[in-house]
Amino acid sequence: SRELELKTTLRELIIYGIFLADLCILTFGMVSTDMFYLNKVMSRLFLEPNDNGDGSGFESIRSRADFWRFAEGRLLDGLYWDKWYNNMTLTLQNNSHIYYENLLLGVAQIRQLKVRNNTCSIYPSFHSFLEDCYSKYHYQAEDRSEFGPKNESEWKYTSASSFSPWYWGSMGWYSSGGYMFTLPKSKQESLEKLEFLRENSWLTRGTRAVFIDFSTYNANVNLFCIIKLVVEFPATGSALTSSHIYSVKLLRYITYYDYFLAACEITFCLFIILFIIQEAIQIAKLKKEYFRSAWNWLDLLLLVVSILAIAFNIYRTVEVSLLMEELLSDAHVYPDFYFLAFWQVLYNNMIAVNIFFAWMKIFKYVSFNKTMTQLSSTLSRCAKDIIGFAIMFFIIFFAYAQLGYLVFGSQVEDFSSFQNCIYTQFRIVLGDFNFETVEAANRVLGPIYFITFVFFVFFVLLNMFLAIINDTYSEVKADFQVIPSQELQLRELFRR
Repeated sequence: SRELELKTTLRELIIYGIFLADLCILTFGMVSTDMFYLNKVMSRLFLEPNDNGDGSGFESIRSRADFWRFAEGRLLDGLYWDKWYNNMTLTLQNNSHIYYENLLLGVAQIRQLKVRNNTCSIYPSFHSFLEDCYSKYHYQAEDRSEFGPKNESEWKYTSASSFSPWYWGSMGWYSSGGYMFTLPKSKQESLEKLEFLRENSWLTRGTRAVFIDFSTYNANVNLFCIIKLVVEFPATGSALTSSHIYSVKLLRYITYYDYFLAACEITFCLFIILFIIQEAIQIAKLKKEYFRSAWNWLDLLLLVVSILAIAFNIYRTVEVSLLMEELLSDAHVYPDFYFLAFWQVLYNNMIAVNIFFAWMKIFKYVSFNKTMTQLSSTLSRCAKDIIGFAIMFFIIFFAYAQLGYLVFGSQVEDFSSFQNCIYTQFRIVLGDFNFETVEAANRVLGPIYFITFVFFVFFVLLNMFLAIINDTYSEVKADFQVIPSQELQLRELFRR
């Protein structure tokens, strides 16, 4: 029976190796280094400051005046490329080719979200000094009333589609509606429109976020680049900038290599069907015993993620084919490729998680190796001790996180939120820490916090954790010395 078990394991390992090779080809065929370089090109054009140091980049925006300066200058210069470097007019005057290679799809769209006046409470003693009060953004406080000249769409609120994803910004969640307008095809007309909006105060005190969206397509590398530039105006004043540049391959099947990847996708689906049948047979045979194995739970997780990835791929392919012609039918409107890019990024993330679990599953088939068996036995035997230690560790860890947040949160960026405190303390354990900022924030509690945290967490608790692992590993190693090795049986099987 031992020989039969080894033969079965080897056969399953070979089949699974073929599946893993197919999954790797499929996964890495969806990405390329061109995506990074395309993102870098767009980032250098719109986000980073110029070499002359005029501070005109998107990341340099600190106020509403800076936003208009960027929109009327750097943004329009980057969007409209109608002349060659020697000032010769390009042949395709109705379309802009950014860096002469990236076709601007349609036109760009600018959208803002506002909050109503008197959406926050003012202390009674300040009523005589303050008349207006604009809270931070939340959906209930959103302003949807008309304002300004009221004769164009940019002065009227537009509701969002129920399928449009909300945006998670630095200061909150933002809906997909708002006051929006599109830039004309001509650079001069766009400049005149932006100047008109600036002179008529399109941005107000209630403005909390402005979104700039546009999309490009590079036929040389068959990549769409969907760009979203976000400026948040928090209730504290000033401005915060963030950007999202997605280079995605929405048109999947063009070259011969793409059709080879399509064959790999079909093979992947066949493997998933085979694995589903195998797991169904195992569940029917073992019943409740099946769910007591961690490897079986990993198999189920891998199948669920794979099925979701297949469903996403089919949905994305159908949606692209249906929406592509509709989005590009009118060159004077904004084509909303952000929705497709959003789902494409989710699909890529799901595939990444899928291949991670697929590689982890290899440990299931190499369990006959002595080292792997000792490792799994060590972890399973000391699990109770590690759980008890983890409770004690995180009580101390979270206590220090709360102390750091309350003492340094208002002055040090690394402690500005409770989540940042947790990340910062993990960095302290790894040796990445800026002691000067903490000492400057509080000259008494700063050094005390740092010294006691390093002593208790780094020198005491982590060494206790290593001691638990080492002690258990010594016991397991001693037990395995009296057990015949499966590797000898495997060598005998190969020899026969």
